[in-house]
Amino acid sequence: MKEKNLDRLTPKEIVAELDKYIVGQKKAKRAVAVALRNRIRRIKLDPEIREDIAPKNILMIGPTGVGKTEIARRLARLANSPFIKVEATKYTEVGYVGRDVESMIRDLMAAGVQMVKQEMQQSVNADAEKRAEEALLDLLVPRPGKKDKEKKKEGGPVIRPVGSFAFNNDNGPGIMGTAIQVGIPLIRQSGEGELEKAELNIAPGTPEDEPGDEKAPPQEIPDHTREKFRTWLREGKLEEGTVEITVNQNPQFPSIEMMGGSFEDLESSLSGIAGFFGGNKKKKLVTVKRAREILIAEESEKLIDRDRVSDEARKRVEETGIVFIDEIDKIAVRGDRGGGPDVSREGVQRDILPIVEGATVNTKWGAVDTSHILFIAAGAFNVSKPSDLIPELQGRFPLRVELDSLGKEEFLRILREPKNALTRQYRDLLSTEKVDIEFTEEAIQRLATLAAEVNARLENIGARRLHTIMETLLEELSFEAPDIAPAKVVITEEYVNEKLSNLAMDQDLGRYIL
Repeated sequence: MKEKNLDRLTPKEIVAELDKYIVGQKKAKRAVAVALRNRIRRIKLDPEIREDIAPKNILMIGPTGVGKTEIARRLARLANSPFIKVEATKYTEVGYVGRDVESMIRDLMAAGVQMVKQEMQQSVNADAEKRAEEALLDLLVPRPGKKDKEKKKEGGPVIRPVGSFAFNNDNGPGIMGTAIQVGIPLIRQSGEGELEKAELNIAPGTPEDEPGDEKAPPQEIPDHTREKFRTWLREGKLEEGTVEITVNQNPQFPSIEMMGGSFEDLESSLSGIAGFFGGNKKKKLVTVKRAREILIAEESEKLIDRDRVSDEARKRVEETGIVFIDEIDKIAVRGDRGGGPDVSREGVQRDILPIVEGATVNTKWGAVDTSHILFIAAGAFNVSKPSDLIPELQGRFPLRVELDSLGKEEFLRILREPKNALTRQYRDLLSTEKVDIEFTEEAIQRLATLAAEVNARLENIGARRLHTIMETLLEELSFEAPDIAPAKVVITEEYVNEKLSNLAMDQDLGRYIL
């Protein structure tokens, strides 16, 4: 977060930005706005006082489809904070099959690294394009002596397989591998200490040792030829031509989830070993356009300081990171239940507790302190209650906000007001096929009424009901759009009733909508 943008994010400004995409839910918006503003205030304090101020985590309670996830996601995007959404149900306590709860912090750190890397790549993009252009010209118009240098570099480390190994694990999959021996190419000596010419990549028969004879200079390419190719490149005349390029290929290793974190860096270590052996290089024949994209990406990677990326990402994650834990009500344990799977659910809560309270999690980019990460939990709590969570976890979410169910009026606003309103989305989608659609006010009123009726008769899935109704309404038009273009279609109330007549008359609406 840049200092010049901190003061702009007042609570009123935050709520106003969220109103552009989310309808209603004033209480939830005010809660997250205050939580974000408190983080901004904390950053401005002295380091001694700053460490004692912990974030006030938020528990959102409300049915599905009312905007819980969207509020958290838009808040993180507004504050330019690393953000990750996780499902509480995919974690299980140690001893059960599932993911380690610390993986949510590792995923958050990965998101932070990617965010910082993209920002730094944009800052060095101009230099990367210049260097990529020179590298592309070297492929099209090789410089004198370049091929000779490449030949001398061909003698890499010698890799020789010497055997294989295997570890059997009774509680899980075994590990198999191959042992290898790495050595340096041997340069033999002959005669009176002279090196054999074959080992030095010198062509046999070259009179190098004879006085008075010199190697013929390589044929130089005129500078004006290189500049002519440069002009053609910039004008786009060589885009469809093909060049052979050597690309870095990331080796694919099986995904291994290790408990305890001692093998967190296993995959990255294997990737580094493969890179040292030269096994991640591959020659490809690609177009000039694609070669430029590959070279720009590689040059950007070279210009970026990886240590600086890790340090900046870790700082941003610790100070401004946001973790959204959804479906937390599914791991709540009711008091009147016995044993069974509830043992695992309570174990997940106890494993999540130290992460929320503040712990140090080891990642491949270094240790991350979770003490000042903002956690936002959400759940419908239609079967269980917030009081069914263990008391320690309840205490770590002091702010609780209830989100309201959506009715006809909210559906009307969703169809009209947001920047990404559904009517606008479908209008833009079909405009790519040169089909212009227009919704009348009566049609929008009818769609909102149908959505409210379906939610009342069936399961209440909130605003997601509008997606299914709109798909049913425009299914035939979307299918025939390429054939009837160009055309203009006006969606009237009669059109809505005609396309959704079965929906309006049939009592078993579930056959048509979800």
